[in-house]
Amino acid sequence: MASSPTSVITRLHQVMTDHDLDAFVACFDPAYRSEQPVHPNRTFIGNEQVRVNWAAFFAGVPDFQAELLRVVAEGDVAWSEWIWTGHRGDGSTLDMSGVIITGISHDRIAWARLYMEETEQESPGIEATVQHLAGT
Repeated sequence: MASSPTSVITRLHQVMTDHDLDAFVACFDPAYRSEQPVHPNRTFIGNEQVRVNWAAFFAGVPDFQAELLRVVAEGDVAWSEWIWTGHRGDGSTLDMSGVIITGISHDRIAWARLYMEETEQESPGIEATVQHLAGT
C-alpha cells in the first residue's frame, strides 16, 4: 500500500532531522525535478543533485534543525511549511523559513517547488516595501 503524501513529508522531516543523507535521498525519485520559482537558475533534475546539495548542507551546518510546522495534502500534492535553523561553518546563523509544494509518486517526492528564504532580520517595514514594489 502506498504512503500518503503527508507521511512521505513526515518521513522526510525525520531523516532530515537525523542528518541521514542516504535515507534523505531515498525520499526522492531518481528523476526528481526541483524548482525555486523566485530563483529560476536553481532548477535541477535528479536525486543525485539532492545528494550533492544536502551532503554540503549537512556538513556545512552540523547543528542543522528542521521544524515542520504543518503539512496538508490534496491528492498526490503536499504543502508543507518549514523553519530551518543552525550555524554555518563560518559561525553565522542559518535561519530560513517558507513553504515547499511537493508532488508524490510511488512513495517518493517526484517534484517540488521550494519557497524557502533566509529570514531577514534587518529589512524595511511594510510601508517602505509596498512603496518600493509599487514604484512610488
